[in-house]
Amino acid sequence: MLHEGDRVALLVAPSQAYLDAVWSLLARGVVPIPLDPRLTTTERERILTPLDPTVVVTTDDGLAAVTTPDRGLPRARPMHCTSGTTGVPKGVWSGVLDDADAAALVAEERDLWGFGPDDVNLVLSPLYHSAPLRFALGTALAGGRVVLPGRFDPALVTAAIETERPTSMFCVPTHLQRLFAHWDDVGVPDLGCFRLVAHAGAPCPEPVKRRLVELFPDGATWEFYGSTEGQFTACRSEEWLGRPGTVGRARPGRVITTAADGTVWCAVPPHARFVYYGDPERTASAWRETPDGPAFTVGDLGRLDDDGYLYLDGRREDLVISGGVNVYPVEVEQVLGTHPGVVDVAVFGVDDATWGQRVCAAVVGTASAAELDAFAREHLAPPKRPKTWTHLDELPRTLTGKVRRDVLAGRVGGPSTSSGSVD
Repeated sequence: MLHEGDRVALLVAPSQAYLDAVWSLLARGVVPIPLDPRLTTTERERILTPLDPTVVVTTDDGLAAVTTPDRGLPRARPMHCTSGTTGVPKGVWSGVLDDADAAALVAEERDLWGFGPDDVNLVLSPLYHSAPLRFALGTALAGGRVVLPGRFDPALVTAAIETERPTSMFCVPTHLQRLFAHWDDVGVPDLGCFRLVAHAGAPCPEPVKRRLVELFPDGATWEFYGSTEGQFTACRSEEWLGRPGTVGRARPGRVITTAADGTVWCAVPPHARFVYYGDPERTASAWRETPDGPAFTVGDLGRLDDDGYLYLDGRREDLVISGGVNVYPVEVEQVLGTHPGVVDVAVFGVDDATWGQRVCAAVVGTASAAELDAFAREHLAPPKRPKTWTHLDELPRTLTGKVRRDVLAGRVGGPSTSSGSVD
């Protein structure tokens, strides 16, 4: 039997039953740990060992076993995992909320995004990612309906728009690019059903943003900036048109400031606070006291204009965002470094017209690209697998020994060697 504060790892394909399980667990104060079911055995052990889940669910039967009829207010946030620059996955843990904070958590999302009983949320990304799960659960909590067409496919999404008439969807820029390309071939469906289209996860190219605004109903499109740890801003596209490049102003109940070095800090209400599970040192480095209350940072750099609009100058050091999925080079390097034919390795991102960035690896050693590709398929989930392999005699480094990923990115170009995925 599960008890309040227990953790349940979910490694099953997204479905309505998956969403029901998450809601049921949260209503009991049991914290789900949503994870990609494609993780290799090595990755699963590496992530789950420090989190010590009470139950690990890997089958539909296991999912049913942890689901009850409970459908009250969520009394916790799901514990999503983030690696950061350490390469060691950490759970973002908010604990069990009291009644007031549980109500405030639900009210904040409902008031910002306007979730209601007439909503139909179209899910484009797997529910083990934090943003699509938040939008789906927010819709369900308001009495709305959630549509899960399956693995992202522009034709399936277009068909779902035509038959299900969704009112909301969350997407990443790669989704929009692929949808627009498909609609160029088959025609744009009737998009008048949408009242909310929110995008995040990666910088949105300006032509894509402008076409988004052009195609969808006035006032329906938004961008937001956030992370696994928490949410910072929200921005209507009409605001963005007047301030191209901004990611918006602080969400209600939050105060954003920037330090002298450009680090972005965000003061949040009690229901939005967190620790890194089992890592007090990393937790301490992420938080500081401010006149507006406790504020956290994920290491992003930015600047605020006189009206409080935030502009990001850089993402976390070395982070690669491919198809809206965060890939942490250190984590991938640690896996590739175990190959007997690898002497040294550096993982980095380069700009990619389809994925925003693609994951690349520079390797010193005797392993061929084919051998490395096969090794990556065995040990890494699809978004983490390098799409381009470059062999070097040695890696470029600073005088202090740090790999110059910027130099490496400048040396790499051309097509990728294997396909990517927005999943």
